[in-house]
Amino acid sequence: MSDEGFWDSRYAEQHHVWSGAPNVVLAREVSGLPPGRALDLGCGEGGDAIWMAGLGWAVTAVDISGVALDRAAARAAEAGVTIDFQRHDLAASFPAGSYDVVSAQFLHSRAGLPRERVLRAAAGAVAPGGILLIEGHQDFGPFAAQSLDHGDAHFPEPDEVVAALELPEGEWEVLLSEVHDRLQNGPDGQPAHRTDSTVKLRRLRH
Repeated sequence: MSDEGFWDSRYAEQHHVWSGAPNVVLAREVSGLPPGRALDLGCGEGGDAIWMAGLGWAVTAVDISGVALDRAAARAAEAGVTIDFQRHDLAASFPAGSYDVVSAQFLHSRAGLPRERVLRAAAGAVAPGGILLIEGHQDFGPFAAQSLDHGDAHFPEPDEVVAALELPEGEWEVLLSEVHDRLQNGPDGQPAHRTDSTVKLRRLRH
C-alpha cells in the first residue's frame, strides 16, 4: 500500500485518531515565541496547527492524507482560525516559502518516507533567526506487539538527526538534542511509557 493509501485508510477508520491537543514539546518550545509564519509538516488532524493559529501564527499545514486534511480544515473552521492546508507527498513535493518555525512532529512512516531528505528540506525552509523543531520516536513503546512486521525500523538518536541534516558550519545553533520519556495511551487505553527525542535548532542571522 502507498503511503497516501495507508494514511487515508488509517484516518478513515476512526472519527479521530489523535487527541486534538498540541504536542507537548511543541507547546513548550513555541509558547514564548512571537507569532510569525509557521510550517507544520505531517499535520494530521490539525491539532498543532490549530493551536498555533489560535496564538496568532500564520500557519501552513501539510499532510499526505486528504482524509486528515479535510478533518483538520473542518476543525479549524469550528475553532474560528484560518490555516493554509496543503496536500503534499513530501517524498515528491515540498511547500514553498520561508518560515519562522518549521515543525516536524513524529514524521515517521511505514512506507519508506525519505525522512532525512525531507528534514533537510525543512531546514532549508527556516528563515534566518527561525526555529526547526523535530520530535521523533526512539521505540515502539506500548505498540511494540503491533509492530512486529516493522522490527527493522530505525529510530535515529538526536545526534544522528542533527548530523543527517548536513547543516552548513556556523549557520545554525543546536538548542536541544535530547532523549526523554513520555506517557502515551497504549492500544488498551492505558498510559504507558515511550521514549522520544527532541531536536531544536536556530538558524543564525547573518
